[in-house]
Amino acid sequence: MAEAQREARLTRADFRHFEPIATRWADNDVYGHVNNVVYYSFFDTAVNRLLVERGALDIANSETVGLVVANSCTFFESVAFPETIDVGMRIERLGRSSVTYELAVFRAGGEAAAAQGRFTHVYVTRADQRPTPIPQAVLGVLEGLRRR
Repeated sequence: MAEAQREARLTRADFRHFEPIATRWADNDVYGHVNNVVYYSFFDTAVNRLLVERGALDIANSETVGLVVANSCTFFESVAFPETIDVGMRIERLGRSSVTYELAVFRAGGEAAAAQGRFTHVYVTRADQRPTPIPQAVLGVLEGLRRR
């Protein structure tokens, strides 16, 4: 069986927008670093914080919401509480009703990603959970995240 090719490690220069996130005591596992599942929470927090802060998502009242349908993460080095990290964000693919983000976790002062991954939202109407076009307000935010 052939060995899988590891994806290239991204750097800060690959991203246009960053969301800072403080790690929490509860994020660390028994090995003394942030547990792998927490990185998915970092990705989810960064994306949704940006949408909320830019007025493109009202968590309680938006008629259209993005549901996560796929995510992945590749790890290069550990982070641990009490570090504050930066999550770099950019758009890999933008469709009619879905968007795939590329995200990377950076340690404070770090130029190379400690971890990086993908996160796909499919937009649905909240009432019936059926796919629907991405709202204009969301598209406006996403345009600022397009790859360089």
